[in-house]
Order: sequence, then C-alpha cells, then structure tokens
Amino acid sequence: MSATAPAPSPAAAPATSTAPGYHPRRTLPLRVEAMRQLRRRRTLVVGAVLAALPFILIAAFAIGGQPDGSDSRNGPSLIDTATASGANFAATCLFVSAGFLLVVPVALFCGDTIASEASWSSLRYLLAAPVPRMRLLTSKFLVALGFSAAAMLLLPVVALAAGTVAYGWGDLQIPTGGSLPSSTALPRLGIVIAFIFVSQLVTAALAFWLSTITDAPLGAVGGAVGLTIVGNVLDAVTALGSWRDLLPAHWQYSWADALQPHLEWSGMIQGAAVSVSYALVLTALAFRGFRTKDVVS
Repeated sequence: MSATAPAPSPAAAPATSTAPGYHPRRTLPLRVEAMRQLRRRRTLVVGAVLAALPFILIAAFAIGGQPDGSDSRNGPSLIDTATASGANFAATCLFVSAGFLLVVPVALFCGDTIASEASWSSLRYLLAAPVPRMRLLTSKFLVALGFSAAAMLLLPVVALAAGTVAYGWGDLQIPTGGSLPSSTALPRLGIVIAFIFVSQLVTAALAFWLSTITDAPLGAVGGAVGLTIVGNVLDAVTALGSWRDLLPAHWQYSWADALQPHLEWSGMIQGAAVSVSYALVLTALAFRGFRTKDVVS
C-alpha cells in the first residue's frame, strides 16, 4: 500500500503580494507628471500671459508717457521709477502683479491638479494602477508647486530682459531716494521672488485642499482665489487692529523691505512664518481627508 504524499500547505506556497519590480515610489514619477502638466493648454496660456505682461506695460508707458508720481496719493511708489532701469521695471512688474495676478496661476496649478482628474473620471484609474494615494498627492502637489515657482520666476526674468532693452541697464532707483547698485539689486530681486513664492504657499495649499474635496476644478481654483481676495479685504479693515497680523495678506508686500538701502528681515520673517503655518495645516488636511476618501470618479 503506497503512502499518499501530503498536499503542500498554503503557508508553504510562495506569496506574491505585488507584481515583480513594483515599488510604490516608482509610480507616477515627477518627470512624467511634469510633462503631463506642461502639455496642458492652461499651462501654455498662463505662461503666455505672464510673458506678455511686461510688454503690455512697456506699451502703456510709451503711450501714456513716463510716470512722474504726480498722481500718487500715498507717497512715491515703485511705479514712479519704473522706467529708470531694467531692474526698476522688473520690480514694478512684481509690484503690480503680486497682489492678484500671481495668485491666479498658483491657484490654477494647485487647485486643478486633483479635481481635474476627478472631473475626467481618471482619478480612480490612477489609483488602480496602482498608485498609492499619498504618492499621488505628493507627486501632484510638488509638480504644482514647481510650476507655480516657474510662473513667478518667468515674469521678472522677462521683465528684466525687456526692461533692459527698453530703458537700459543701471542701478535700481529707490522711490524714497537713493539707489542700489545693479550687483546688489539682482540678489535683492531674488529675495523678493523667494518671499512672494513663500507668501503664496497659503493659496497653493488652500487650492490643493479644495482640489481633494471637490470634483469641479473651477470650484477649487475659484474658491482659493475668492478666499485670498477675502483675506485682502479683511486686511484693509483697520478696526481689526493687531488681528490683521494673523492674515497672510497683511505681509504680502513685506518684500519691499528688500529693496531698501539697508535690508530689513523682520517683516518678511513674520510673513513667511504666518504663510508656512497656514500652508502646513491646509496641506495636512488635504492628505488626511484624501487618505480615506471614497473615490468614485
């Protein structure tokens, strides 16, 4: 009588929980996501608008004449020295766009990133690839921040080049008197751009959070822009007193301290601290909510 060999136990069988070669960190690489976003029409439109703004301002100055500060009600401003040099023109472009225009691309890139996938009904397929949820959010948010930073850099770079051609290369004239040598003005403009980017982190995180809780990209983008405008309105209410110090909008022009003979950091440090604090909270809300969200789109 022959003995029957025992069947192998399930535990003895090799367990394969993932496909060969699969690793969560290799899914949705930043390069792939960046190329996807770069090819989108809204990215090209935003880049074209920002690149065109300096030329529109040059045409406006050519048609309307050189600014002389006669209409300034709150003292001299950067607009009064816009045509003094290329550096002045770049600073002026930042001055007129930092309050609202640069808010739009930040809200667009960060607010559209998740909500657009949901509106196209492709979000669930990305997660079924399988792309881990936290990896998906991290890749998309980092790429959105990268495009936002590129948008903020594109405007002053084009303005500096166009302004140098139109008005010449020279020192940065300070509206209140004095000037900064060009060797000093360029690093100071770099500080200005860096601070503007940090100050816009609130809008970026807000738009990203809204993008994770809605399937309507326009709702996420419009909500972030709208709440940013509300913050600017509240900052104008002087009756709030010291409470305005808690508003990111209250510090958005603190970068003007970088364009003074003596660089002053206190306002920019306080503004950066407020902005980063709000951004961390909003980003945490986005990741926490999306971790358990029932994705059906």
